[in-house]
Amino acid sequence: MNAGVSLKHNFSMLLLKLFVVLACFHECLSDPQVHHKGYMLTGRETGLCMLNFTAAQSLISITSIDCWAAFAPLLANVICCPQLHATLVILVGQLSKETGVLALNRTLAKPCLSDIEQVLAGQGAGDGLNQICSIHSSNLTEASCPVKDVDEFENMVNSSELLASCEKIDPVKECCDQVCQGAISDAATRLALKASDPLSMDGPHVLPQHTTRINDCKTVVLRWLASKLDPYHAKEVLRGLTNCNVNKVCPLVFPNMKHVANSCGNGISDQTACCDAMNSYVSHLQKQTLITNLQALDCATSLGLKLQKYNITKDVYSLCHISLKDFSLQESGCLLPSLPSDATLDKFSGISFICDLNDNIPAQWPSLSLLPASSCNKTIRIPALPAATNAQSGLNTEYIVVYLLVAYSMAIMMLL
Repeated sequence: MNAGVSLKHNFSMLLLKLFVVLACFHECLSDPQVHHKGYMLTGRETGLCMLNFTAAQSLISITSIDCWAAFAPLLANVICCPQLHATLVILVGQLSKETGVLALNRTLAKPCLSDIEQVLAGQGAGDGLNQICSIHSSNLTEASCPVKDVDEFENMVNSSELLASCEKIDPVKECCDQVCQGAISDAATRLALKASDPLSMDGPHVLPQHTTRINDCKTVVLRWLASKLDPYHAKEVLRGLTNCNVNKVCPLVFPNMKHVANSCGNGISDQTACCDAMNSYVSHLQKQTLITNLQALDCATSLGLKLQKYNITKDVYSLCHISLKDFSLQESGCLLPSLPSDATLDKFSGISFICDLNDNIPAQWPSLSLLPASSCNKTIRIPALPAATNAQSGLNTEYIVVYLLVAYSMAIMMLL
């Protein structure tokens, strides 16, 4: 929003840091390994569940930190939920090497999901991850996919071609070239055909149940891939694939904007009133979640198009100094990078994750000539700013590790 850093802002940030340190002193100075100890001792002794958590301990640790405590909802869209979904795929995929089956049966799925949540919570992850990330016991089964046996799977798909396409991906090129994604879709369609009329799976009128079946079979395909890779390598591939979809969509919910329309529509007679209304509206967006730089571009475009439907024709982004960072969680002012990343935990610094330092990039007011066709050709030029280049988005980017102890930073800001 308005350029410059005020004394009030500096004072607010000082109080914020002090508040966070005091609020989290005990938890953040505790040894992170304390959270891990409980389950590392039990291994597979978890009743009905056959998943080998001990063998995937490193993966579990990454997931628990990515979904750490109060930060889980804030990191959900970009970091926590993609990592949790990858973890489920890898756990079932690794188990298939022993069972020959790429899914859990419905009897085992429910207790296993409960065990996963308890293991993660025991290592510091937030409560209610199943709700935050929309995880259900069916995420561990074959769901509607008609194929789950490894032997049948490998007889139906070109497994060597699938592995060659996906065992190593470039997270930038894959989002545009879709080599691995295409191989996964082809394999999933072959599996889904077992329970479908082939003619009903082609053309523009594919029935909803067929789309669901193909998506369920994609999960089975991903589990097979995870069984052929070590857990960390599988995690890198799965996160890279998920990130392509994450960056395509603005995750923000836009509240009613009639107040902005009343102040800025039909020509702007009072710039101050318009910008006050705009800044107030954006402040509500800033309470939602952390987003990537590419998502911020999509959010700016989406909001701009909605405002134009309210007969706001002037570029209120430029008028009111709205930047891309204004669409992400404040007061951190952090845009996450568009490439996959994980949070880290240090007992002295707390939770940290990478932010894009070029957070004052002006938001682009949408027009027909400037609407981006895809994330592969989004380009913003920032003159006279020395920084590295993010190849996927074309954004000039420079990164910093931002340390945030486990507390919700908005709490103190709401008191100022």
